[in-house]
This record gives sequence, C-alpha cells and structure tokens, in this order.
Amino acid sequence: MMTGVSVGFGLLGLLLACVTTAPTDKNRDWDIYSFHINSTVTSRYATTIITSRVANRIDQSQEIEFHVKIPKNAFISKFKMTIEGQTYDGIVKQKEEAQQQYTQAVSRGQSAGIVSSVGRTLEEFKTSVTVAALSKVTFELTYEELLKRRLGKYELLIHARPMQPVADFKIDVYINERPGINFLDITGGLSTEALANAITKTHASSEAWVHFYPSKEQQSQCESCGEQGLNGDLVIAYDVHRKTSMGDLNEAKGYFVHHFAPSNLPRIPKNVVFIIDRSGSMHGRKMEQTREALLKILGDLAEDDHFGLITFDSSVSTWRKELLPANQDNLEAAKSFARHIHERGATDINAAVLEGTAMLNRHPQEGSASLLILLTDGDPTTGETNLEKIHENIKEAIGKKFPLYCLGFGMDVNFDFLEKMALENGGVGRRIYTDSDAALQLQGFYEEVATPLLTDVQMVYLGGANLTQTNFSQYYNGSEIVVAGQIPDNNIEMFTAEVIAISKSNRVMYSDTLPKKEPIEARSDSHIQRLWAYLTVKQLLDKEVQLSGTAKEKVKKEALDLCLKYGFVTPFTSMVVTKPQGEDSQVAHKPKEGEKRIQSSQVDYGSSLHFLNHQVHNYLDFNDPLRAHPTKTTMRTTTTTVSPLRRFLLPAEGQALPLCYDIPVALSLRLLIDPNNDLAMNGQLGQSPSAGYQKIVIHYRSDQHIELDTTGITFNDGQNTTYFFWSLKINHETDSVSLILRDKEMDVTIASTRVVIMLYKRNGIKFLWPVLRQRPTGDNIIGLMALPPVAYEEVQGITMKLKIQDKEVDVSRDSAVDLSVRSAPNVACWLMPLQSALLGGLADFTVTQL
Repeated sequence: MMTGVSVGFGLLGLLLACVTTAPTDKNRDWDIYSFHINSTVTSRYATTIITSRVANRIDQSQEIEFHVKIPKNAFISKFKMTIEGQTYDGIVKQKEEAQQQYTQAVSRGQSAGIVSSVGRTLEEFKTSVTVAALSKVTFELTYEELLKRRLGKYELLIHARPMQPVADFKIDVYINERPGINFLDITGGLSTEALANAITKTHASSEAWVHFYPSKEQQSQCESCGEQGLNGDLVIAYDVHRKTSMGDLNEAKGYFVHHFAPSNLPRIPKNVVFIIDRSGSMHGRKMEQTREALLKILGDLAEDDHFGLITFDSSVSTWRKELLPANQDNLEAAKSFARHIHERGATDINAAVLEGTAMLNRHPQEGSASLLILLTDGDPTTGETNLEKIHENIKEAIGKKFPLYCLGFGMDVNFDFLEKMALENGGVGRRIYTDSDAALQLQGFYEEVATPLLTDVQMVYLGGANLTQTNFSQYYNGSEIVVAGQIPDNNIEMFTAEVIAISKSNRVMYSDTLPKKEPIEARSDSHIQRLWAYLTVKQLLDKEVQLSGTAKEKVKKEALDLCLKYGFVTPFTSMVVTKPQGEDSQVAHKPKEGEKRIQSSQVDYGSSLHFLNHQVHNYLDFNDPLRAHPTKTTMRTTTTTVSPLRRFLLPAEGQALPLCYDIPVALSLRLLIDPNNDLAMNGQLGQSPSAGYQKIVIHYRSDQHIELDTTGITFNDGQNTTYFFWSLKINHETDSVSLILRDKEMDVTIASTRVVIMLYKRNGIKFLWPVLRQRPTGDNIIGLMALPPVAYEEVQGITMKLKIQDKEVDVSRDSAVDLSVRSAPNVACWLMPLQSALLGGLADFTVTQL
C-alpha cells in the first residue's frame, strides 16, 4: 500500500516534525528556555512528542504562539498547555460538533481558531494563549504515524526551526525493532560538520538511540543557522533484518501486526503503459519536466519488460498500438517519440485511460505484472466529462486486473477525482508539485513500482479478527505489506499466519505462528493496538472515498468511532483546544490534500470461461456488481425447439477483441483435465437461461473430491468429509490441496493448478462461475478452461471473416459479460460458430456424469 508524499517525491517512511514557536512581538520579549522533540519507534510505529517551554520575560501579559508542522500521514492524538500548574487538554470531537463550537466563536467576532494548511509534506497546527507577566507556558503535542518502507528503508525526518537559539535543545530518538536493526544512517542539514559532535548514535542489535544536543552557540553557527537558531533537517534512515521470508509477526495484549517484505525473490517482468497529458495546460516547464522524467524512466526499463506510450489531449495518440519489449532499438525509438511530445488541445482523460487499459488487455502474459501510470494536470474537458461516469468506465474496463496510478501535476488538478479513480483500481493518487525537482518526483514514484516481486498476494490469519486489508494486487521490491488485527481472547496458541502469492508463474506460500517470547515493550500502552487502530482508520478513509449512500455512511461511522476512541484528529474529527477562562477555545481540523491555507477569518468545512445469456442480458439484477453494469444488447429470440444459449469468451493472442461462442444450457461440461497430476474438473450448467453452473466437481487422484453447489462446498480428503457454507471465511489445507474461502469465492490450489469458483446471484437464482487463475503445466491439458488464446487475422470482405490456422471463419461483432471478475464488464467480441471455437465437436467437451 503506497500513500502520501514527501521531500523529493514519494518519500515513504517519512516522519517529519517542523516546529516554530514565535510570539507576535518581534522584539522577543519571551524566551524558549526548553525545546524537546522525542520520537519513539516500535514495530515501525512512531509516536512523537514535541514539547516547547516558553517564558514571558516582560511585566505585562502577552500572547505566545505555538506553531507545529506535522506529516500529512500523521494523526494528532494529544495536545495540552500547562500554565501556572494548570493543564488544559485538547479534546477530540466529531467534526460537526467541533465545527459548531468554532462557528459560534466566529459569529461573536472572536478568535477564528487554529489554522490548518497543507504544503508538499506538511500540515500545520497553530494555537496561541495569553501568558501573564513573567509567567511560563508549556506546549505539548503528540502525533502518531506508521512509517512506510520505501526503496529498502524507513526514514524518520525531523525538521526543527525554533526561531531562536535554545539553551535546552534536545532531539531524542529511540528505535526498538524485534527482528534487529540492519543499518542506521543519519543525514540532513543538521548533520553537518559544524554540528557533528552534537550527534551521538548507539546501535545495539534490536535497539538504537540517536541524540542531538547542540549547544546554544552551535545553533547559531551551523550552515543553515543564524540569529534565529536552527533551521534544518535531521534524517534517520534504517531498515530491519529479515531472517525469514515470512517477515516479522508481533503480538501484544490481544492485537497483532505482521510486516511482510521478502526480498529473496526473482523480479517479475512488468507490462507498463504510460499515459501522458499533452493538453494546453501542460505547456512550458511542466512538459519539459515530464519529458525529462520519461526519458530517464525509459532508460531504467529492464529488457524483459514490455511498455507502451500514450499521449492525449482532445484526441488520443499511441506510440505503438501494442506493447513492445524494452530492447535497445525500441527504447531509442520511444525516447525519440518522448522528446517530441508537445502540448496542445483539451483533456480527454476517459478515452486515454480506456486506450491504455485496452493495450494491457491485449497483452496478457503469464508470469508478468501489469500497471497503468496516468499523468495529468487538469480536469476532463472533452469527450466524457462526467466524473462519475469516467470512474464507472475505468473501473469496468480494468476489472481489478491491474493497478492504476494517477499522478496529478500541480495544485489546480482535481486531485479528489484522480485519487478516487486510483483507489477504485488498486493504485494510489499522488500529487506532483510544480517545483524545480518535479522530474525527480516523477522518477521517484516510478522507482517505487519498478520491480514487482509478487502478484495476487493474499494474507490469511487463522484465529484473527477485525483485520486490516489482506489482499494486495502486487508487492514491489523495497516496499512492505503491513497487516494488523485482533486475536479474540488473546488465544495466540490457535493463531497462524499464512501468505499465498504468485512469484512469476509459481505459487508461493509462507506460514508462521506467533513467537513464544513477547517483544520488548517501549511503553506501557500497547503500540500494536494503536498501530491497528491507525491503519484501520487510514484504510477506512480510503474506502469512504470510493463509496456512496448508506455504505459510505457506515464506513464513516466505523472510522469515527475509532477516531474518538483513540483520540485521532482526522477528516472526520477535530480537536477542541481548551484555554484558560476568558479565552476562546480553538478547533484543529485535519485538512484534505491540496486544501489551501485557511485565513483567520474563514471557517473550514470541511483466461478462463466467461458468460452471456442473450435472453436475460438486460436483467443483470443483483445486489452484486453485475447490477451496476447492465448492458444494452438487443435480445435474440428463440423458439421452443431451440435450447437457450450461453456465451463464453475465448482470449485472443495479440488482438484487441477476444472471440466468443455459444453453448446450449443444461449440459455437463468437461472443464479441465490434467492427466499429469490426476486432476479433473467438470461442471453442470443450470436449466435456467439466467444462471451459470449449478454444480462443479473437482477430482484429485482417486480419493479426493471437492463438490461445489450454490449452498456450500463439500471436501473429501480420502478419509474425512468436511462441509463449508459460502458465508464462512475458511483456510483449509492438506498436504496436497489448499482451500481458501472468502467473500463467496472459493480459491482452490492443487499441484500447479489454481482455480477460483465464485458464487453469484441474479434474478433470485444463484449460480457458480469458475476462473482459471493458474494453468497446470504440461502440453496435454484439455477442457474448456484449457483452451489456449487464439491467434487470428481479420479478413475484410462483404462479410466479416477471421483467418484462424489458415482457415477463414465467418464472424460477427457482438458482446459478452466477463464473469471472471466481480465487476462483470461488458466486452466486445467476435462471435463465431461453436465448432470453429472448439476446433471440433461439442461432444469432446461434455461428460455423462460429474
């Protein structure tokens, strides 16, 4: 999961604190006599406490301001002011409730409250309080963040600018990682030669300490310092040992966290399409930086990668119609194309992304990972301009097959639109800032996704509950997958973690149990519990963006309840900062990405079988994804003497349109035969024209059988029979068979074969649909699901024909619903005779009994 941005671009694993304490009186009638930043990192979860102690040196009261910048990904969790021994705590409330209090103060002409704004990596927190003559105030702010691993390391970055030399200035960092700390480096503007003796570093196995204690004199003499004291960064980079591929599994007080980041895996060749906005708004420096970054990225492609280039304005242009291998000749030609990209016209995002999706769909390649990267600086202004319709079109076309990453150039781009489109399709949205380093920002993002190591990653936890995200489309080298959850009744003896994924064309599995010895706790409360809450809220915020109606409200309430329980300031909550009697309370809001500074007078409101039944094609009626994609195909009429037909899709090799063919209903079909592993799979089509399979049976060896119907699954391992309802979540494994049931999908792995059987419901009728995710090895595999992609050429004439294996076949352009993915997109296809599609008679694909 890649979220957030940072210095340079995409600097994941960043924890940044920028603190400025300054009064309105420029004559410094106050003194910061103590300034401490204390960061504790355990299991990559960082808690930072910033404490500033200020004295009013004059014999009259004055307002003292506390101004803090924190990372965008962090949540403020505590704030308090202590004046004359009295502590005033910030209180986290539902945003609407806090907003009402805030608005009432504004209407009375009182203080407008805390200013929140967003820069490239920071959000600001600012408050002030009146301090009596010759008195003192202590400000203390706490915020929390899960450090993200990027390019093989985590980075803790602390930026301090206290506005004056401070006699008692300290930065203390403590890192505690149970697997052991692999390396620890310190860089940044505050690690210069002039300040070298102010830094001490201690690294001992699983713990590390960094202290930065510059003298008052040093704070004025370093390269970036002056009369106002320190002004710079302290960057602490580290990584942990990974002794096992399974990663690091920790538990504390009924909660667990799993950090998964294997590195000893072969890279997966990637298929990547770059979609570049060349509309008029990209003129000047933006286009120059885009060309510069694209040339560097093309040079970094591996030879076994395949790539495509698309540019768009009001029209869409492709460098080549198909993906090409990244060999030297193709790269040189692509670079020449990139050098001549010039801005012009309007912005048709919908057509451009659909073309990129089609290009990837035309290039299915086993053992590779596909991704789309869109760069744009504007809103859609031509073609399809309805944002909801664009989201719907892109989601349907991609169908969860590969991620879409959306890069928004500049502050004028509709970032909410891009972020939602990316999240709906397994990617992330990033903003590219129009600074001198924009090209480096683009290159930095590409580096994060340049080396896929795993695809279709499934994290399974037996004995776990209330899990964060567990399915990930791809895992990239140098990154990390983090999953957290609860262990009911703290029953760690029954807890097992498993990871199932695809490495190139091979299925890999890892498993582990919780360690017997508990890790060292860095503090009395459970950091793992707070990590779980933080990660859950983060993912609920992303989910809420994608939903609408009651589903959106349900997710929002779930996130709000957690925020209030753990005291997180998020887009759903605000912190009311209480002050001494007679002073106005203030409200801290967490702003959205790209939100402008709020002025003090403003209020912030914040390849397998696919199916089509002609006669019911317009009645896709579920509370499931099919309903969201009704089609508008003219229904084919039949007589009582003709059986209703089912339509299946057959992938094409190197062509835009797949093939499709019709099969009569109520047949028992031979789906897959693998004689090398003694594996057979058969399916019974239903009687109703509006359903798929009513029963599917898998036979393995002579004694193991899996029978699936619309009520449940029966598994006989040769000795025992086990029955599962579709509503359950199951991970059942024997020496030779793996069954994973979740979200009404049964994932079956036997030997080198992996098939997913999905349960659908339409017009009140339930049916099954099988999808072959990993084809068995060998040349003698037969069955409908084993039909290979077909190579064909179009033959133009009075009637449309395709040339297949030197024979011309009459076809017509039609469509089919792709049930291999839950979104069930409607795809165009060449409809051909059954015998031509099967290269023989239907009898070769039917069985007398399942």
